[in-house]
Amino acid sequence: MDKLEKPNYYAIIPASVRYDNNLPSKASLLYGEITALCNQKGYCWASDSYFANLYGVGKSTIQTWLKALEDDGHISRDVIYKEGTREIEHRYIRISVEGIPKNQGTPIPKNQRENITSINTTVNTTSNKKNSAAVAAPSSIESDFEEIWSAYPSKKGKKQAFNHYKAWRKKSANHSNDYLFSQLKLYKRYIAQNKAWYHPMDGSKWFNGRFDDEYQESTEPKHEGREYWTGG
Repeated sequence: MDKLEKPNYYAIIPASVRYDNNLPSKASLLYGEITALCNQKGYCWASDSYFANLYGVGKSTIQTWLKALEDDGHISRDVIYKEGTREIEHRYIRISVEGIPKNQGTPIPKNQRENITSINTTVNTTSNKKNSAAVAAPSSIESDFEEIWSAYPSKKGKKQAFNHYKAWRKKSANHSNDYLFSQLKLYKRYIAQNKAWYHPMDGSKWFNGRFDDEYQESTEPKHEGREYWTGG
């Protein structure tokens, strides 16, 4: 029997799961547990027995909930078999990015869903934009980035900008879009005041910590074609 441990990780249940009428009654709660377990390594490796003990139901019920979540594109499952056998060595459950078509997960063969020791469970809560990447689902991080990226004036270097954004979000739960939008407002004001000579830097630069630069608010050109700032 899996040991139930309860560290304080957050569970996230997005609206797409909460209001999915195709899901069985507690499948959305199971989804929340999976997001919490994914926080540590990016995937969930808990067994059906673990979840069955947690919710006081049979393993067949857990299998039904998992299949429903997978069929509706909310999770994906991967199975690794012991070499030369059909015995499952590892099972990985991952949170799917929003928009993945239904029935594209990797199903686990019938009657072969057992294995994996688990580590923890969690306290349920709803997510918000102030969560760091360490507690937010990947789809939430991506949507938060798209929101701030859509407001940034230069669209060059998006891939690098996203990588910098993710790394920044991981550092602290206080790293939020609210802060970036406030910094972007100041930066846009600087751009407008110096538009005769200054052009916005590529997004890959600004998202790499340059949002913390302290730009002087002056309409007088300093060095044509170059940024002028007081930050480091």
